[in-house]
Amino acid sequence: MTGSGEDAHPTAGRLTALLIDASTEAISAAGGHSGGVYLRSRTPGLLRLAVLSGLPGPLFRPWWRLHADRPFPVADAYRLGVQVVLPNATETMRRYPQFAAGLPFQFGSLYVPVVGGSTTYGVLTVLRPAVTDAAEVLSEHDRVVRLAQELGAALRGLEDAHPDQVAWDGEPICLRPPTASTSLGRAGRFAWDPETADITLDEDLHTLLGTPPSEFPGTVEAFAEAVAPTDAHRILATLRDTAVGRPPALPLYLRAEDGALRLLDLWNAYEPPAAPAVRGVVVAPGPGPTADSAADLLPDGVFCVDRLGLVVYANPRAAQLLGRPRAELVGRDLWEAVPWLRRPDFEDHLRAALLTPDPVHFHLVRPSAHESETRPTAQDTGSPLSAQDAGPPPPTQDAGSPLSARDAASRPSGQDAGSPLPAQDPGPPPPTQDAGPPPPAQDPEPAQQSYGGEWLALSVHSGPDRLTCTVRPASRVKDSPEGQETAELSETGMSPLAPLYRPIALAIALTEAVTARQVSAVVMRELLPAFGGRRLAIYLLQERHLYLEWETGFPKGFLAPFEGVDLSTHLPGVETLTTGRPLFFDSMEQLTATYPGIPLDATEGARAFLPLIASGRAVGSCILGFDRPRSFSTEERTVLTALAGLIAHAMEKAQRYESETALARGLQQALLPRRLAAHPQLETTGRYLPGTAGMEVGGDWYDVVESGDGLALVIGDVQGHGVQAAATMGQLRSAVRAFALGDRPPDEVMSSTNHLLIDLDPGLFASCCYIRLDPATGVARAARAGHPPPLLRSPDGRTRVLDLPGGVVLGVAPKARYPVTELRMEPGAILALYTDGLVERPGSDIDEGITALRVALAKAGAPAARPGGRFLAGVADRLTATARHALDRPDDIALLLATRRAAPPPGPH
Repeated sequence: MTGSGEDAHPTAGRLTALLIDASTEAISAAGGHSGGVYLRSRTPGLLRLAVLSGLPGPLFRPWWRLHADRPFPVADAYRLGVQVVLPNATETMRRYPQFAAGLPFQFGSLYVPVVGGSTTYGVLTVLRPAVTDAAEVLSEHDRVVRLAQELGAALRGLEDAHPDQVAWDGEPICLRPPTASTSLGRAGRFAWDPETADITLDEDLHTLLGTPPSEFPGTVEAFAEAVAPTDAHRILATLRDTAVGRPPALPLYLRAEDGALRLLDLWNAYEPPAAPAVRGVVVAPGPGPTADSAADLLPDGVFCVDRLGLVVYANPRAAQLLGRPRAELVGRDLWEAVPWLRRPDFEDHLRAALLTPDPVHFHLVRPSAHESETRPTAQDTGSPLSAQDAGPPPPTQDAGSPLSARDAASRPSGQDAGSPLPAQDPGPPPPTQDAGPPPPAQDPEPAQQSYGGEWLALSVHSGPDRLTCTVRPASRVKDSPEGQETAELSETGMSPLAPLYRPIALAIALTEAVTARQVSAVVMRELLPAFGGRRLAIYLLQERHLYLEWETGFPKGFLAPFEGVDLSTHLPGVETLTTGRPLFFDSMEQLTATYPGIPLDATEGARAFLPLIASGRAVGSCILGFDRPRSFSTEERTVLTALAGLIAHAMEKAQRYESETALARGLQQALLPRRLAAHPQLETTGRYLPGTAGMEVGGDWYDVVESGDGLALVIGDVQGHGVQAAATMGQLRSAVRAFALGDRPPDEVMSSTNHLLIDLDPGLFASCCYIRLDPATGVARAARAGHPPPLLRSPDGRTRVLDLPGGVVLGVAPKARYPVTELRMEPGAILALYTDGLVERPGSDIDEGITALRVALAKAGAPAARPGGRFLAGVADRLTATARHALDRPDDIALLLATRRAAPPPGPH
C-alpha cells in the first residue's frame, strides 16, 4: 500500500506523519511561508507532491506531479542528489527558465534531496521570501539539510520494516502552516477512541465548554452537545468519518449555544499496532471579532482568506460587491463561495500574492447574475481548481489539518510561540486569529446591490497566515483598466499588460526558428512590441568575444565600435553575461553614472541588458532600448529574465544546428566530384543545389567514372538530411566508384552497393541510377534502384522518359535484383539524370514535375548549334534556373547531363 490521504493503514499513517512533520519543521527552520515534500511514486521516474503546506493544493495542481528528467529544481535535486538554493526570482530565471515561466514571481526556494542509505526517496522543499544572495540563507539551508537527513533515515527504517511501502501515488495532503501570530483566543484538546467510545478532554477544554470533569458524562454525544448544540449531528458524523481515516479538509465552523464562533479541527493519531484514534482541538477565537466589527464599517469591501483558500472574514460591503451573502462566504472555500472567481487571471494574481510579500493589484469584471449562474465551471475551462467544483474535496486530499500526527514535543519550542495551549500539547492550534463574523443576530445583512458587468478593483495583501483582500467598484477613470492603460502609455510608452506577456508566447514563436538570424527576427517581432521597446541588439559569444548578430532601432554605425569586444571589457552588455545577472537602467543618467564615459545613442530613455545563458553555458547578451525613462517593476524584470533564458536556449539550438549544417555541407562538398571523367566523344556536366528549408543538407550526389573502355554515369539520393545523410552518401559514392572501376556489369554494381549499405546499417536507404555508356558506339546498359527514370532527348528534339525496369531502393532487401536495360544513344542526343528534388513539389504529383522537365529539355536546342563548345553547361543552368531562384526549396537537387559527340573524321594517311 502506498501513501495517500485516505489510507488508514498504520504504515501509511506513519509515512504521512513523517512527511507532515518534516514539511512543517522545514518551513519554520528556513523562515518560509510554504513548502512540501515530493516523494517517488510507483511509476518509474515520476515524482508526486505528497505534502503541501501553506498553499491551496488545487491552485497549484500543475505542480502535483513531475518527471525526474525535467529541467526543474525538484527534478535536479532528486536525479542528481544535489541541493538547489534559489535565493530570488532572477537566479531562478537564469537557472530554470521553464520552471520560472510558470511562476514568474519574486520568491526564493530551497530543494534538498531526501536520502536514506543509497536510496533517494524524494525532495524536501521550502518557499521563502527572496534575498539578494544565496549566502544569506546558509544557516537556514543547513537546518533544512539536517531535517532532510532525519527524514531520509526515518523513511529508510520504515521501508526496512515494510518493503516497497515508501511511495506516493495519491493527491497531496494540504496543510496550513504553523500560525505565526499571537492569538488571545482559548483552545482545548480532546481524544476519542472509537473502539472503547471513551472521550477525554483536557482541562482547558473543560473550562472552555463550561463543563467541570465531575459533571461531564464522558460520552461523545455529550461532547457534541456541549460544543455546538445545533450542529451536534454534524460533529458526530465528522468524528465517525475521521475514525475511518477521512478527517475533514478544513476546520468546522460552529456556533455555541450563545451564538459565539467555535472552530473544531480533527485528525487521526496513529499509534501502531493499536487502531487509529481521533484527536481534535476546539478553538474559541479571541478578540478577532472586535477588529472585524470595525472592518464592517469600512466603505470598501474587505474579506480575508487563509493560505488554503478558506474565507475567514467578509464585511458587508465585500458581500455586496461579490454578490454573495456573508453567511455563504465565511467558512467556505473561496471558489466554492464565489464561483465566478474560477478564472485563470484571478488564479495567477492569487498565486503571486501567496508567493511574494508585495501587494497585488488588479481588475476583474463581475458577471451579471445570469452570467454567474451560467458561467462554466473550472472543470469546463481547464482551471486547476476543478477538484473543488463539486463541493468538498475528495478524501484523498482531505488532510487539511494544520496539526501533525505526532506530538509537538519533538518540534522546536519557538514554533509554538503565541499558542494558547501548553507547549507539551501535540501540534500547534489552527490559526485562531482568523475569526469569523459575529453571530447572525448581530450581523445586519444589507440589501444586495447588483454590480453585474462592472469592473471591480481588487488588492491582495499577503500575511503569514492569511490574505487580506480589498474590493471596490472601479468607477472612476483612474481606477478603470482603460484609464490606467492610457496613463501608463502616456508616461512610459509601454503597455501595462506587458508583465502578463508570458514566456510561453515567445516559446511558441521560437519553435519554428532554426538559424540564429531567424531567432533574432522572432525576438524583434514578438518581444519589442510586447514591452514597448524600440531598440534591440543581440550579441553572440565566440572565443571569449561578443559579435553582433542582430540590431534594430540603433543609429547607423553606432554599434560598430563594440564589435568583437573582449569579455574583460567594462561594458554592461559584457558584464551581464560574465556575472549572469540582468542589468536594468531606468534612465540614461543612471547608465552613465554606473558606466562613466560609455557612448550613448540617445540622451534619454531606459535600457535593459539581459544575459543569454543556456544550461549554464554562456551564449551571448541581449540589449533592449526604450525611448523614454521608465522603471522596471519586479514582475517585469522577472518576465524579461525568463524570456532571456528562452532566447538563450533557442540561440544555442540554432548554433548547434548551423554548426552541424556547415559540417554536413563541407563534408558533402568534399565528397562531390571536383571534376568528371572525360572522353573525346562525350560531354558531361553536373549541378548540385542544397535545400533552403532550414538550410538542411541532403544526400544527393552524382558522378562520372571510367569503367573499362567506357564511362559510368551515376546519380543517387540518400534518404534524410544532415551529417549522417552526407556521410552515407560519401560511402556509397566511394563504393560505386570502386565497383565501376572494376568494370562490373550494372546489375552487379547495384547488388554489391545494396549489400554494402545493409552491412553498414546506417538506418537509411538510398535510390540510385547507374548507366554504363560506350561513347564510341553509343550503346548503354542501365540499372535503376527506386530512382526517378532518366530522360533522353533525341537530336531532332523529341524527348522521352526512359521507363527502365528497376528494383527496390538500396539498403532494404538483401536479395533484391536489379534488371539491366540496353539502349542506344545517338550522336547529339542528351541524357538527363536527376534527383526527385528537381521534379517534386509538396502538393503536386511527381509525374507533373517530370513532364515539365521533359518539356524544358526538349526546348534546350541541339549541340550542333555550338560545335566544340561547352553546350551542356548552359542547358544545366536553364533546367535548374527556377529551382535556383526559388525562396523555398524543400529538398536538395542533383542533375547530371551527358551528350554524345560524333566521332572525328579520320585524318589523311
